[in-house]
Amino acid sequence: MLPDNVLFEGGAGETIRRRLLKQYDLHTMLRLPTGIFYAGGVKANVLFFERKRAREEPWTQKLWVYDFRTNQHFTLRQNPLRREHLQDFVDCYLPGKDRVERVETERFKPFSYEELIARDKVNLDITWLKDASPLSRTPCRRVPPRPRTP
Repeated sequence: MLPDNVLFEGGAGETIRRRLLKQYDLHTMLRLPTGIFYAGGVKANVLFFERKRAREEPWTQKLWVYDFRTNQHFTLRQNPLRREHLQDFVDCYLPGKDRVERVETERFKPFSYEELIARDKVNLDITWLKDASPLSRTPCRRVPPRPRTP
């Protein structure tokens, strides 16, 4: 689990992100909503990765990002995060299955190594949903693929 600033700060943060993408298979990132920790406003992310043996080519080929933050509102007492709130993520993640079977949805999108490394400072603070839209809970369902850039 990492706070947001580790995903976008330059310097040591950028070095860590480059190393993580190259030396590990960073395959999934779950962007958590605010309000689930005691410190108010803390934004955190859960990274799923596998340690691999050293090689020249980067191990990360595709990073799947699940935006569980946009339009999700939780509090510690009145609206606490529960296991059932994470069911769509689990359905998209496909535990125990090959990641090639994953399907892009409005909340779950893949980003290639090339796309990630080309971002300014290898910034992994990735968002695409607009806040305050009526998408508060979009089930895991197929959406048309994004056009690929040449």
